[in-house]
Amino acid sequence: MTSSRLSAADLNTPNPAAVSDPVETAIGVYVAVHGHFYQPPRENPYLDAIERQPSAAPFHDWNERIHHECYRPNAFARVLDEQGRLLGLVNNFEYLSFNIGATLMSWIERHDVEVYQRIVDADRKSCDRLNGHGNAIAQVYNHIIMPLANDRDKRTQIRWGKADFRSHFGRDPEGMWLAETAVDYPTLKILIEEGIKFIVLAPSQAERCRAENDSTWMEVGGGQIDPTRPYRCYLQSGDPDSSYLDIFFYDGPISRDMGFDSALSSSHHLASRLSQAVRGDHRPTQLISVATDGETFGHHKGGTEKCLAYAFIEEFPRRDWTVTNFAHYLSLNPPTWEVVLKPVTAWSCAHGVDRWQDDCGCGGGGLWHQKWRRPLREALDWLRDQLIRVYEEEGKKLFDDPWQARDEYIEVIRDRASVPKFLARHQSHKLSSDDRLDALRLLEMQRHALLMYTSCGWFFEELSRPEGVQILRYASRALELAGDVAGLQLEKSFIKRLALSPSNVDCFENGAEVYRQLVIPAQITFEQVAAHYAISSLFTTYAREQRVYCYSTSQLDYQIQRLGSVTLAVGQLQLTSEITRESQHFVFAVLHLCGWDFQCCIQPFAGRRNYTQVKEQLFEKLAQGSAAQVILKMNQLFGDVAYSLQDLFAEERHRMMRLLTQETLTRLDQLYTQVYRDNYGVLMAFHRDELPVPQELQVAAEIALGHRLLLTLRSFEQDAEDLDSTLIILAQLEAIATEAVHLHCQLQQPEAREILQRLIERALWTLFNEREIENSDPQVHVLERLITLSGQFGLNVSFTKSQELFHQWLHRSPTITPAIVNLGRKLAIVI
Repeated sequence: MTSSRLSAADLNTPNPAAVSDPVETAIGVYVAVHGHFYQPPRENPYLDAIERQPSAAPFHDWNERIHHECYRPNAFARVLDEQGRLLGLVNNFEYLSFNIGATLMSWIERHDVEVYQRIVDADRKSCDRLNGHGNAIAQVYNHIIMPLANDRDKRTQIRWGKADFRSHFGRDPEGMWLAETAVDYPTLKILIEEGIKFIVLAPSQAERCRAENDSTWMEVGGGQIDPTRPYRCYLQSGDPDSSYLDIFFYDGPISRDMGFDSALSSSHHLASRLSQAVRGDHRPTQLISVATDGETFGHHKGGTEKCLAYAFIEEFPRRDWTVTNFAHYLSLNPPTWEVVLKPVTAWSCAHGVDRWQDDCGCGGGGLWHQKWRRPLREALDWLRDQLIRVYEEEGKKLFDDPWQARDEYIEVIRDRASVPKFLARHQSHKLSSDDRLDALRLLEMQRHALLMYTSCGWFFEELSRPEGVQILRYASRALELAGDVAGLQLEKSFIKRLALSPSNVDCFENGAEVYRQLVIPAQITFEQVAAHYAISSLFTTYAREQRVYCYSTSQLDYQIQRLGSVTLAVGQLQLTSEITRESQHFVFAVLHLCGWDFQCCIQPFAGRRNYTQVKEQLFEKLAQGSAAQVILKMNQLFGDVAYSLQDLFAEERHRMMRLLTQETLTRLDQLYTQVYRDNYGVLMAFHRDELPVPQELQVAAEIALGHRLLLTLRSFEQDAEDLDSTLIILAQLEAIATEAVHLHCQLQQPEAREILQRLIERALWTLFNEREIENSDPQVHVLERLITLSGQFGLNVSFTKSQELFHQWLHRSPTITPAIVNLGRKLAIVI
C-alpha cells in the first residue's frame, strides 16, 4: 500500500500537483473517487439515542464500530513505510468526493467532534483548491427510495437534505446523492426545482445518449455509456429549452472491483486499474470516476484507507492526473452530450426498484423469500396516507401552511432550542401550551413517517432483521403521536395489514407477530422513564436538573433511608420531553431489598398533601423493620403495577448489574490474591523447572496481578500531575510487569488497557501544549517508560490517537530535540 520512495519530508511539503490542480481549463485526465458514507438511523425513537448492540462488540453499537474502522481512519489516513512506521497523515476527505448521510453526520458531530471538524475542514480546503467547488454533496435526508415516495415526501427529503448540508458545510450543495441511486423522471423534476445541479448514477441506469446537435441516438441500456464525460438530461427529451439536470455515470467495472475484488489491494494496483479506463482517442480531457460505499474504505476492507491516501498524494500525481470532484469538473467541462434514463432504476437492483417492494430475489437469503416486501410497503403507504389526513386536519388549526412547516422542521431537528422561533414563524395564531404540544407532536409524527421509509428495512432477506424492526418502531411512534393529537386508534388496522407479510422465521410467522413481539415491547411511556430514574437514583447522584436521554428531569423532592440491607427512596419528579415538550409530574417509591431485588411504583402527582402522606406512611413501615409491610403499603398506595431492574433501559441496567456484582468480584480478587501470595514460591518453582503449572494456581496469579495492575493504574490516573509520584508508580508498574513476565501471565484487563492508553495520550497532549520542549526530557522519559510497559503487559494498547497528536505537533513545531525523535521512534513515527 505504500512505497519507500515517499519520505516524511514529502508529506510535510505535499506534491504541488496534489494540491494545486488546474482550475481554469480542462486538460488531461481527471480522477474523482466518490464515497457514499451512510448508516441507517439506529436511534430508539423514544430515547433519541442508540442503545447497546451486542453484535457490534467490543464497541457500543454499529455506528461506533464503523466509525472506529472507517470514518476516523479516513480523517487520519496513515501513510506508512515498508516497516509499518508512520510517515504522515492524510485527510482523505480532502480528496474524496463524498456524501455523508444526514443522520450519520449528526451522530459523528455528537460523538467525535474532532473527526467532524476534519470532515468540514476537508470540504472547505477542497473548495479552496478547486475554485470554490467542494468535495461534499448532499443526500436525500434519511435514505428513502425516491421513485416509491409521493411528491411531497420527495420534496421534503430534498429540502431536509439541503438544509442539513448547509448546517454542516456552510454552503448550498451543488449535487445530491439519491439513496441507492434510485431515480425516475418525477424525482428529476423536483431535484431541478429545488436547485440541484447534478446527480451521480450507475452506468446501467442510462438508456440512450447522443452528442449535442446529433440526431442519432446511441443505445446504451446494457451499461455501455461512456462514463468519462458528464451528460445533460432534459425533462422533455430533445427539447433544449426544457428543464434539465446534469448527470455523471461512474465507471461500473472499476467501482465493482473496488467493492468486491482486488482494486484496493495497493495504491499502485488502484492507479493501474484506473488507468485502464483512460481513453486513447486524443480527447483534450476526460474524467475517470468511481463510486462505492464509503464504508468500503476501512470497514468492509480493512486498511484500504491507507491505499487511498497514498494514491491521492503520490500515485495519481505521478501520472499527472488531477484529483477533482464532480462539481469542479462540471464547471470546467459542461455537458456536450444528452442522455435519456430508463424509467425507474437503482444501482443495487436489476429489477428497477423492486428490491424495496417485491419478491425480486435481490438481497435474498438462499431459500428465504421476500414475499413480505409488497405487503409491508402497502401497510406503510396506508399508514402514511392516514397520517397525512391527521396532519392536514389538525395542522391547519395550528400552522399557516402545515406542509411548509414540515419542510422547515429540519431547523428544529438540527437545533431543538429553536422551537420558540420556529413556532412563532409558522403559527396561524398565538398558540396555547397545549397547542404548542400538539404542533410538535404533529411534526414529530411526520418525521417518524419519513423515517419509517428508510430503505434498509427492505434491503435484506427478512422482515424481522434489525433494519425491518427499526422502521416498524418508527411507524409505531408515528401511530402513537397521531393518537395523542387526534385520538385515532390506527394500530389495530396497521397490525392487520402487517399480517399479510409472511416471515421466513417460524416463531414470527408474519409481520403482525414481528410487530407484537419486537416492536410493542420496545414502546416507552413517561412512567417507564420515571421508573428508570427512580431505580437508577439508588446508584446515581442526580442533580436537581438533569438530562436523561431526551428528557429533562427536575427533582422536586427526594428522600432516601436505609435499614440494614434494605433501601427505600421516595421522591417527586417533573419529566419533560426535549422533543415534544410534553411534561408530566410523578411521585415514585423504590425499594431495594438486596442483590437484584427491586420494587418501584409510579403514580401521577396528586398534590403536596397526598405526597406527604405517601412518604410518611412508607418510611413509617420501613422503620418497623419489615420489608414485606413496605411492599404491601406500596401496593396499597400505588396499585399493582410495579417496575423492577428488568424495566431499566439497557445501558443503565447493564451498569447496575456491574455495580451489583462489584462486591462479589472484590471478594474474589482478595481471595485469589491471598492464594497467589501463599503459593508464590511454588509457582516460581514450577516455572523454573519448566513444569506444567496447576491451572488453579496460574489463574490465581493472573487475576491477582491483573487486579494489582488495575489498582495501580487507577492511582496513576488520579496522581499523574506530580512527577515524584509518577516515578514511584512507574516503578510499581514495572515490578508488576516483571512478575507477570516471569510467571508467563496473560493479563486480560480491558480497563487497564484503556487507562494506559489515556495516560499516554494525556501525557503527550500536556507535553506538546503545556511544556517547553527544550526542558521536557523528564516527561519524555516517563512517556517512553509507559509505552514500553504497554508492550510488556501485552495489553494491545492503541497508539492511533497518540500518533495523530504527535504528527499534528510536528507540523507546527520549530523545535525537535533528540529525546522527541526517540519518542517518535517508540510510537513508530518517522521524523
